[in-house]
Amino acid sequence: MVSTKGEQVSVHLKEFSLVSPKIPSKEIFKAIEIAIPASAIEQAIAKTNVEEKRHRALPAQLVVCLVIAMSLWSKDSMRDVLKNLIDGLNEAWIKIGKYWRFPCKSAITQARQRLGAGVMRQLFHSLVRPMATVETVGAFINELRVVVIDGTCLDLPDSDENARVFGRPGSRPGTRAAFPKARLVILVEAGTHLIFDALMCPYKIGERVRALKLLRSVAEGMLLMWDRGLHSYTMVEATFSKGCEYLGRIPSNVKFLNETQLDDGSYLSWIYPSGKLRKKGFKPIQVRVIEYTIEHPERPEVQIRYRLITSLLDAEKFPAQFLACEYHQRWEVENTIDELKVHLLGRKTHIRSQKPKEVVQEIYGLLLGHWAVRSLIFQAASSAGVSPLRLSFTGTLRVIRRALPKFQRLQPQELPFF
Repeated sequence: MVSTKGEQVSVHLKEFSLVSPKIPSKEIFKAIEIAIPASAIEQAIAKTNVEEKRHRALPAQLVVCLVIAMSLWSKDSMRDVLKNLIDGLNEAWIKIGKYWRFPCKSAITQARQRLGAGVMRQLFHSLVRPMATVETVGAFINELRVVVIDGTCLDLPDSDENARVFGRPGSRPGTRAAFPKARLVILVEAGTHLIFDALMCPYKIGERVRALKLLRSVAEGMLLMWDRGLHSYTMVEATFSKGCEYLGRIPSNVKFLNETQLDDGSYLSWIYPSGKLRKKGFKPIQVRVIEYTIEHPERPEVQIRYRLITSLLDAEKFPAQFLACEYHQRWEVENTIDELKVHLLGRKTHIRSQKPKEVVQEIYGLLLGHWAVRSLIFQAASSAGVSPLRLSFTGTLRVIRRALPKFQRLQPQELPFF
C-alpha cells in the first residue's frame, strides 16, 4: 500500500488466476494506489447495488478504475486504456506463465452499462472536499477560504440520444450545431484547483440555475467569488443564508445608489430583488460596492471598469484596493477548466460516450481523474512547503502514467519505500 499522511490512495483491481490458458477467474490482487481509496470504490459499489453475482473478466472495481483512467489516457481507445491500466500486472503474469485475454470493445461497453453512472456519482461526492490548510500559500484571505464558482460546456458525440437529452446550442436558420453539449458547473478551491462539487445538466439550462444548487457545498469561513454572469439577488441571498462571504462582479446595467461613502473609496448600498419590489418596501440586503478601473500598461487609453459587490463591510479589515487585487483569484477557475478540457482531455470531442448514461458516467470519471492529479499535487506541494499552483499539472499527469505499471511490478515489501 502507498499512503500519504495516513490516507491511502488507490486504484483497486482484481487478480485473475487462469483456469485455462486464456480464461481469467477468481483470485484477487493488489495494484498501486493513486488518490482514490480502494475502500471508497467498494463502498460506492455496495451503496449502489451493482456488485456482480458471478465472477467476470471485467468486475465492477476494474470498470470504475477504467472509467477514471479514460481521462488519464484520453486519446487512446478503450482497449488501449485498459492495457495501460494493467500493463505492469500483465507483464508480471506473463513471467509466471499466465495470460489474460483483453476483452473486446463490445464487452467493455457492456461492462460500463452494467456499472451505470450512480457508482461514479457516489464515489465523487464521497471523496471530494476542500483540502487547503492555513499553511497552503494563497488559499486563504484573512482566514477565509477562497472558493470560486463557474461553468463550462463539454462537446458530446453527435448521436440522436445525446442530442435529445442534452440538446445543442443555437445556430443560424437552416443549420444546426455540430455537437450536442453538456453544461458543467463547478465549485473550485482557488488555492489548490481542487473541484469539490460539480453539477451537470442539459445545455439549455443556464449556469445561474445550477450555480444556485451548487451553493449546497459552501459554508461559513469561505469567501465565494463569481463573475458578472452569475450575479443576481437570489445568488446573494442564498450565499448570505449559508453564512458564506462573497465577492462578485456585477454587470454594467445593474445600478447601486451610494448610501454611505467609506474612506477607502467604496460605498455601502442595498440590493433588491427587482425595482418593483423596491418601491413596495421589500426588505433589501446591504452590500458594499467597490469600483475601480484597470488600465493597459502600454496603452493608457484602453481601460476596463470593474464593479464588485461584497458582504465584507469592514473597510479597515478588507480595504477596497486589497479586495480588488484579490479578486483576480476568480480566474483560477478558468485555469481549472483549462486543465480539464485541454490538458486532461485534449480531444476534439471532449466526451467519447454515445449514450447519455455513459456520458454522465464518463464526466464523473473525468472529475475523479482531475481530483486524483490535483490531490497528488497538493500532497507533494504540502511536503515541499510551496504553493500547489507552482507545480505542473501536465508534468504530474505524465508522472502518474509512468508510475502505474512500475508500482504494479513492485513486491509488497518494496511498497513502503516508495
